[in-house]
Amino acid sequence: MARQHARTLWYDRPKYVFMEFCVEDSTDVHVLIEDHRIVFSCKNPDGVEFYNEIEFYAKVNCKDSQDKRSGRSITCFVRKWKEKVAWPRLTKEDIKPVWLSVDFDNWRDWEGDEEVELAQVEHYAELLKKVSTKGPPPAMDDLDFTTTVVSCRPAELHTEGSNGKKEVLSGFQVVLEDTLLFPEGGGQPDDRGTINDISVLRVTRRGTQADHFIQTPLTPGTEVQVRVDWERRFDHMQQHSGQHLITAVADDLFGLKTTSWELGRLRSVIELDSPSVTAEQVAAIEQSVNEKIRDRLPVNVRELSLDDPEVEQVRGRGLPDDHAGPIRVVTIKSVDSNMCCGTHVSNLSDLQVIKILGTEKGKKNKTNLIFLAGNRVLKWMERSHGTEKALTALLKCGAEDHVEAVKKLQNSSKLLQKNNLNLLRDLAVHIAHSLRNSPDFGRVIALHRKDGDSEFMNIIANEIGPEETLLFLTVGDEKGAGLFLLAGPAEAVETLGPRVAEVLEGKGAGKKGRFQGKATKMSRRAEVQALLQDFVSTQSAEE
Repeated sequence: MARQHARTLWYDRPKYVFMEFCVEDSTDVHVLIEDHRIVFSCKNPDGVEFYNEIEFYAKVNCKDSQDKRSGRSITCFVRKWKEKVAWPRLTKEDIKPVWLSVDFDNWRDWEGDEEVELAQVEHYAELLKKVSTKGPPPAMDDLDFTTTVVSCRPAELHTEGSNGKKEVLSGFQVVLEDTLLFPEGGGQPDDRGTINDISVLRVTRRGTQADHFIQTPLTPGTEVQVRVDWERRFDHMQQHSGQHLITAVADDLFGLKTTSWELGRLRSVIELDSPSVTAEQVAAIEQSVNEKIRDRLPVNVRELSLDDPEVEQVRGRGLPDDHAGPIRVVTIKSVDSNMCCGTHVSNLSDLQVIKILGTEKGKKNKTNLIFLAGNRVLKWMERSHGTEKALTALLKCGAEDHVEAVKKLQNSSKLLQKNNLNLLRDLAVHIAHSLRNSPDFGRVIALHRKDGDSEFMNIIANEIGPEETLLFLTVGDEKGAGLFLLAGPAEAVETLGPRVAEVLEGKGAGKKGRFQGKATKMSRRAEVQALLQDFVSTQSAEE
């Protein structure tokens, strides 16, 4: 297919750069505006493809940029990242392609001309409003949203399967004009949902765009319906707003600063910049956050420009290097204002309740505070109550007596284990004496028991003593895994021990006439006995 550049006109203004791709009767039009470039493509009625890829002179704000199609051209309104800075050219490199030229009917060197600039502001603001084809962004509690596919490319997703093993899924990364689904970031996992009823398995941020991983391709330019998994979204909203509230209260009451946090699958963790947090401090924080929930304090979201003086008063841990556009600020009335890209409730009453489960020692002299918010507290209570009912049935006592009942069982179990060990030792001594007094006692003795341990085998070996006999003892499953011990003359054991371990497909070590270890193939004990008999026969022949 033939490909050529579309004739392009451009001109400069204080806040925007205006571009016009001059192509009449165009079809399959695609415009991709990114922070540092624009990609334009279309076809004419003759099937000729027009394609322009332009690296901008300076960074732009792609989220505040728009494009508009008319009968003879496609016009783009590209928002500058740094306003009131004139562009001497459109391209990053100082080149003059034949297809690119300045629209002198509109372009002028406005820099420093404040009167003209102020007169133009309202005109261009109204013009942008008229040409904008992009609808308002979705609200955080929207369940579905209609948007357009911008691009779809083959991709792979590395994930963990139900069996815990890592898997690689083949699929596609889809970019939408706008999205309802939150990409992972700021300590919060990504949303799940569907695009035209196709499951979205992962949402990740790539610069100013969100990549949606699905396993069915979508055609760019197609209008699609995006639906969010509300149960997962609302859970994340509760945990994230709960974290903001705990962070603010911990700092206000005790000067405990939050250094990071993680929204986990079952529980969430806030890392506090302190080597320890007392139980009294935890109780005070929990009481205060729940009081504020009962006060039904509103939670508001605002957007501030990067140069707004109020930004300096907002809590935050810095912006990512690839941040673009305004700064998003989440404010809990009279409690906290925090830079945040995540999803939140609109009122603290939506949190229902917060339960702090306790603290753990963190990394680098820090403390981890573990908490649950909202529905997670109810689910935790349900699980705890279920466990309590099961223990009541098993222990035959009320919940208030569970701890004492378990202690009694533990003490009884320890006593039984001690008695069992004494009996096992007595049995080992008895077996050793029986073996020594047996008429079959010879150069090779083998014994296997299902019950026993290393101590059991060593007691038998000690009782038999340092004889010329090779003693091969095993305990465990007759055909599966277990323990083994080879005892006898030091030189013979040193030679035969590793070979015994190899036959039993196990591992072991030894010294001073003993070699012991773990085996996986007890079913091959007969092969070991044959090995030992051959060794003894060879030794006898040499003597």
